[in-house]
Amino acid sequence: MTSSPRALIAEDEPLLAEDLRQALARAWPELQIAAMVGDGLSAARQALALQPDVLFFDIRMPGQSGLEAAAELADAWPEAQPFPILVFVTAYDQYAMDAFEAQAVDYLLKPVQPERLARRRAAPARAAG
Repeated sequence: MTSSPRALIAEDEPLLAEDLRQALARAWPELQIAAMVGDGLSAARQALALQPDVLFFDIRMPGQSGLEAAAELADAWPEAQPFPILVFVTAYDQYAMDAFEAQAVDYLLKPVQPERLARRRAAPARAAG
């Protein structure tokens, strides 16, 4: 990939969204945050419009959960484009199986550990289809 990878953060708590943005800036400086949204409906809509390389979705958000947004996005994603890396960032461990069934490649519990973000950085910039 010749350009910097781009990400979308979907988190309904503004302070937590900003904390994640700052942690990503430290762990993955070349990652550009294309958008930060506060609900699942906006997450799916913005992801389709921006087609980022990585999605960081909270699970519990107003209007639509991160899991529901991911499912909607998977159904609507253009077949010609590789689906973004999907990472759930949440305080709830009970949704892990659902997240991986939604094609998540990582499931980070809050507060996010910098080492986990560094490992995510080392992974390929796009999911393998």
